[in-house]
Amino acid sequence: MTEVPLRVRPARRLLQPVLERIDRRIDRRVRTADREIEQLRQELRATQDQLASHQQQPFALELLYGKDGRLNDRMPSRQAFKKLADEIAAVAGRPGAWNETAQAFRTLVEVESRGVGRIAGSTANILGKLATTPLLGPPQGEILEIGTLYGLFAGGLVRQLLRRGLDYQLTIVDPLAPVQLQPGMEITRDPSGTPITEAVVRANLRYAGVESQRIRLHRGFSEDPTVREALSDRLYGVIVIDGDHTRDGVARDLEWAEQIAATGAIVVLDDYGDARWPGVREAADAHLADKTRMKWVGRVSTSAFLRAG
Repeated sequence: MTEVPLRVRPARRLLQPVLERIDRRIDRRVRTADREIEQLRQELRATQDQLASHQQQPFALELLYGKDGRLNDRMPSRQAFKKLADEIAAVAGRPGAWNETAQAFRTLVEVESRGVGRIAGSTANILGKLATTPLLGPPQGEILEIGTLYGLFAGGLVRQLLRRGLDYQLTIVDPLAPVQLQPGMEITRDPSGTPITEAVVRANLRYAGVESQRIRLHRGFSEDPTVREALSDRLYGVIVIDGDHTRDGVARDLEWAEQIAATGAIVVLDDYGDARWPGVREAADAHLADKTRMKWVGRVSTSAFLRAG
């Protein structure tokens, strides 16, 4: 056995307290590090759980607001939403329309979620009509909608007019064909999978809260003289033209609107400026260039707004 030199033993005794303090510090650091490591592990597990949750949420949102059962999703970006709200404000002649546009979005989502079928058009197109029409201040709540598809938009528009304090009566004219009809095109099956029937339209209006005694649903085409005679018994404060999208069809509907629009009435031309339906713009521009009661108000997304003098 090797003996420690005598001169080393006193040095060890002198250094022992220091060494013990160093050992305790090391031990504390190790225990602290163990606690910190465990805390980091817990935070990592929580982060992983949150990430997994967030990965599931977009799928659920996609089912609610995505393209399933419709042609267009209902998930506008903040930038696109602000642009739309600014367009609405400019046409309505007010400083801002963010709240009204958000309100219209909630109406769109709620009506479409409760009903069957879908509302035709992009989210911007639909919100533009739902928000801008009441902001323009129609003189009264008599509504004529030419072309309704499933009746869902009409239900949303009624709700939006009620928000502005306008009592309503709703008149709809539509062929109620099993599929959506346009000259030169026939959609054999709607993306929603729902057939277009009077029962579906009436059910959707009921789901939207429209009172049955305030509805006149007339099956037929707006160019039919018998239809015009039956529905020209009053003046309308809001006229939505969303039927035949050909130039001749839109021209005929505008001609009729000249006769049945109340003074100050708002006429909404759906799909104005949409490249898929050039006839809408062609007919509207030609009509406004001729002698007419209608004055151009503005355009939001792919809808034009006119006011009857």
